Amino acid sequence: MYSYDFHRQKPIDKFIVDFFCNKLQLAIECDGYSHEIVEVWEKDVKKTKRLNEMGIQVLRFSDYQIMNDLENVLRAIEDYILAYETNDFTPPLIPPC
Repeated sequence: MYSYDFHRQKPIDKFIVDFFCNKLQLAIECDGYSHEIVEVWEKDVKKTKRLNEMGIQVLRFSDYQIMNDLENVLRAIEDYILAYETNDFTPPLIPPC
């Protein structure tokens, strides 16, 4: 997207993120139904917090969003990129799924 290179299943620290762009310092997580289990959700919170401490922003999308509303998923990623490029960067607030 916008000529940025995203890598799949990228190891970072003690985690593996679904997609990662080094230049944007952006991780994208695709969360299936198992992420609704409390223990998995708690691990996701810790993972996001640690990545944020490392300067990496995390966008999370549920598999439902990806399968049923891909247009808005792509729009959220595009909004992040455009904010980054205009140096008016405030990470978009994407609630965890």
